[in-house]
Amino acid sequence: SSLFPVTINQILFFSVPNCMVNKCAGTPGIPGTPGANGLPGRDGRDGMKGDSGPPGPQGPPSGMPGLPGRDGLPGVKGSQGEKGNKGERGEPGPQGLPASVDPELQESLQVLKHRITRLEGVLTLEGKLTEVGEKILATSGKEVNFETTLKACEHAGGSIATPRNKEENDAILDIVKQFNRYAYLGIRESDVPGEFQYLDGKPLNYTNWHASEPNGKGGENCVEMYTDGGWNDRKCNQYRLTICEF
Repeated sequence: SSLFPVTINQILFFSVPNCMVNKCAGTPGIPGTPGANGLPGRDGRDGMKGDSGPPGPQGPPSGMPGLPGRDGLPGVKGSQGEKGNKGERGEPGPQGLPASVDPELQESLQVLKHRITRLEGVLTLEGKLTEVGEKILATSGKEVNFETTLKACEHAGGSIATPRNKEENDAILDIVKQFNRYAYLGIRESDVPGEFQYLDGKPLNYTNWHASEPNGKGGENCVEMYTDGGWNDRKCNQYRLTICEF
């Protein structure tokens, strides 16, 4: 043992190449088997929209038509066209029931009569309407000249008040006395001075001249009623109460 004082560790140290200090190149090993595929990754974000490409070539005439485009803005309204020819008259409809036996028409007439009666009653109570015989007398309370009175009465669907008997004269007088205003009558002087007639040219069949009237002798062509019911010939440009008859 004294001849070989070296330990087993020392022997191993000297017999093994110095690979601990310097790298030693070993023989490449056999490659391992490939690993299993991993799970698919998440989709990435959408990219920016690209520019429109150039239009494609026009298809053949026999190709399918494309979808219709959007409606454009409405254009300016054109001028009205010429009126067409009148069409032919249509065939007459079925004949309706006579008015006397038509229940719907009779009911409408009854309602209308009732409303007119109520309206007449209200106006009569207010002193704006007077009934005499087949006539209805009404006044607006306004004072105008003869021509304006004629137009006002015609516009209302009537005519200027014209007494043809004492009863009608008294009815007009009631309105004259109520307003305490003279009123023109539907009478005018004819082409013969001093002779008066109705507006339709017919001679008078009733008169109620005031004493010594008429005396205008062609200078006073219209007739007015006093507040006592008497008549007087007068110029037509005076302002008198408007009284109409219907």
